[in-house]
Amino acid sequence: QVQLVESGGGLVQAGGSLRLSCEAFGGHFSMYPMGWFRQAPGKERSFVASISWSGYRTNYAGSVGGRFTISRDNAKNTVYLQMNSLKPDDTAVYYCAAKPGGVDTYTPASQGEYDYWGRGTQVTVSS
Repeated sequence: QVQLVESGGGLVQAGGSLRLSCEAFGGHFSMYPMGWFRQAPGKERSFVASISWSGYRTNYAGSVGGRFTISRDNAKNTVYLQMNSLKPDDTAVYYCAAKPGGVDTYTPASQGEYDYWGRGTQVTVSS
């Protein structure tokens, strides 16, 4: 069983930055592709970014490419999401997810491919 705990959310003005963290407890973090998803009020949860085991490969939703950066520190069992140039449309609950297995080029973007989820952290961007 893997437990994921997100942190780093908060209230920020448009144009500002936040860094989200997600620490994993249990399992074999260094062997898991990891992903970030978000759910805005009244909308379905959607893909933000994912990263392969070693960080060799990353994958981003078109709406965040060039502004958000996903990274990981396997020694700390932690994945990060650096969010810059934030917009009000980025307001959402952000979730991290883990996918045991795969290969080191694997960066899944579909929710159904992930087996473990955190409880989420709220990000609010004011205009």
